[in-house]
Amino acid sequence: MSARIEHLVTAGTFSLDGETFDVENNVWIVGDDVECVVVDAPHDADVIAAAVGDRTLVAVVATHAHDDHVRHAPALAERFGAPVLLHPADRPVWELTHPASLSTTDLTDGQVVPVAGVELHVLHTPGHSPGAVSLHCPELGVVLTGDTLFNGGPGATGRSFSDFPTIVESIRTRLLTLPPETRVLTGHGDETTIGAEAPHLQEWLDRGH
Repeated sequence: MSARIEHLVTAGTFSLDGETFDVENNVWIVGDDVECVVVDAPHDADVIAAAVGDRTLVAVVATHAHDDHVRHAPALAERFGAPVLLHPADRPVWELTHPASLSTTDLTDGQVVPVAGVELHVLHTPGHSPGAVSLHCPELGVVLTGDTLFNGGPGATGRSFSDFPTIVESIRTRLLTLPPETRVLTGHGDETTIGAEAPHLQEWLDRGH
């Protein structure tokens, strides 16, 4: 199979609710030598564009609309003539960073984004934000979870637009049902697997009570 996943790490800031933090973000590129999809476009459009190279950029997919995941999405998409795909429930979050930009195309739960002979299946996984999504690629044995599920548990839910019981329910019903060997490629930090995280579900449920 010619499709592969490439990994970049870019550094910058995350701002929400009047606070700003230094962060490093994972950028995932799914594709082959001809075409690709970029999952999240955070801090440096030039670095991501260099990794795309002369390939056709099918889309920039936003796992959610926090500024450290979408700050350079419009610029990158415009450079390659590609759409930005975002779940509509995250439009209010998107507008915090891009108030004048309407340049997104709606992602829907169950949608399939084809690229390089494989399929990215969109799973709506709200909780970290209302429109957070994960992208499951069965052919490559991966799920790209953004900030929904990390190595070590659920993403943060202590800020605006987030809810802990919702994120745990998303993980329980949409992610832990995937094959245990599925690699979990996260928005920050190290990858994990569904099988490694599943035994901790009850701990997370207990935290929500």
